[in-house]
Amino acid sequence: MIKLEITSTNIKDNYAISVEDIDFDSGDLKQTSNIRPNRLFTADTQIILYRVGRIKKEKLTQVVEKVIEIIKG
Repeated sequence: MIKLEITSTNIKDNYAISVEDIDFDSGDLKQTSNIRPNRLFTADTQIILYRVGRIKKEKLTQVVEKVIEIIKG
């Protein structure tokens, strides 16, 4: 399973995508955060403790497009 880093740290790079409560179909974050599409990693589903929420399709599309842009260089 491929995952992306989400951090509440204020990130100032060309890759960070801001995510707020309005970007979720369900669940929420305690504060505005950043999705880091340049920080891909794999994770076994057994180490995931819980799901915070589900991101809306529009925001997910934005993230996928950024990952593709990074890969294409």
